[in-house]
Amino acid sequence: MPRCLRLALLLLAWFASTALAQALPPEVESALASQGLPADAVAALVMPAEGGAPRVAHRIDAPVNPASIAKLATTYAALELLGPNFTWKTPVYFDGAVRGGSLQGNLVIQGGGDPALVIERLWLLLQRVRALGVRRIDGDILLDRRAFQLPPHDPAAFDGQPLRPYNAGPDALLVNYKAVALTLQPDGQRAQLMAQPALAGVRWPAIVPLSNGPCNDWIGALGADFTDPNQPRFTGSYPRACGEQTWQLAFPDAAGYAARAVAALWRGMGGQLSGTVRDGTVAAERKPAFVFESPPLAEVIRDINKYSNNVMAQQVFLTLSLQQRGTGSFEASREILRAWWRDRIGGEAPVTQNGSGLSRDESITARQLGQLLQTAWLSPLMPELASSLPLLGVDGTLRRQKQNVGIAHLKTGSLDQVVGVAGFVHGAQGHRYILVAIANHPKAAALRPAIQALVDWTARQP
Repeated sequence: MPRCLRLALLLLAWFASTALAQALPPEVESALASQGLPADAVAALVMPAEGGAPRVAHRIDAPVNPASIAKLATTYAALELLGPNFTWKTPVYFDGAVRGGSLQGNLVIQGGGDPALVIERLWLLLQRVRALGVRRIDGDILLDRRAFQLPPHDPAAFDGQPLRPYNAGPDALLVNYKAVALTLQPDGQRAQLMAQPALAGVRWPAIVPLSNGPCNDWIGALGADFTDPNQPRFTGSYPRACGEQTWQLAFPDAAGYAARAVAALWRGMGGQLSGTVRDGTVAAERKPAFVFESPPLAEVIRDINKYSNNVMAQQVFLTLSLQQRGTGSFEASREILRAWWRDRIGGEAPVTQNGSGLSRDESITARQLGQLLQTAWLSPLMPELASSLPLLGVDGTLRRQKQNVGIAHLKTGSLDQVVGVAGFVHGAQGHRYILVAIANHPKAAALRPAIQALVDWTARQP
């Protein structure tokens, strides 16, 4: 039987049997009641991964905000539309001849949307430049970022937390997620401060005063002042009781981050630059000196789903339209995702915004998530998607769970008033189940004990 016909028959059987599915298991209802979370704030679905009647079907047609569970649609669509071996290309151009170790012109780095251009890989890219004989650039380093057409990004717009790394915006030349790691280490009467990566023109204070208070809100206690991104200040102190800690933050000058990082790294490896690092473009007729490639998509989506990386998910989402239409934009990628959903999953597509779930305007139903996960389970790409999800109690966003360790691969989602999971539970005798549980409610965080109860109940199904 053709695979598409088999899937269609399974989905028809599912629709016909939904009315016969049981309500929430008693232990799940008990967990909800003990936390004061009403059942009508929850959507839940449990069904055999290979098809058959749902075991639980509670409010499965109610639209809910999925938070980061939305990344399931983005990453699976990318696996199908781009392929698991797809890589992002970052061409590097020499706008002039190389003589005596000098590039007599500009160096141009053309962004292609690579989600994984972290500082270590940027170092490798610049080492390739040096390996081609360039020690000095008698011109500028130009950063070509035209591949994405993006609206202005306000990192404070979503929740008023512009320094949180999850609020970083996408970029055709996204370097190191636009993030800085500040490590504080107590030393006598002060704390040593180390900032990574180095950013050209930014002068961090070398020390921060210590205090003897408890280690509570130690980030707030620092009194960070980024009014001048070139010279951050700390007007507070660091609690000695905290020991060594690292603060991961989105650098306030997001637009200038890539230029600062490139300039610092080039000079740090002994390279000379007569000009500046700035935005620019490459002439259309030029051929690249080399092309720097990303890790494959199947590897990239592990970072996206296991650690719920928002900006990486947005890079992948934008790449859908970049590959099909030559320019990446949110609107075009939404159209492509909707068309893919109608063709591959069937029925109405969920409401998407940026592909990461960092939005109050996205919505999906438990039924739609079930359809998506069942389509994925019956696909040759199932191992790639399933292995990208956090393993309960082992890694990613589920590494701190202590119950039912290792029996489920689940994508988590969490926003203010939104908590949920969706993925696969590994049951008895090799059976696999699709599980979806999402709460939209002021007390949504209280869903977590009920999720554990539902996972346990699912794993014990005969």
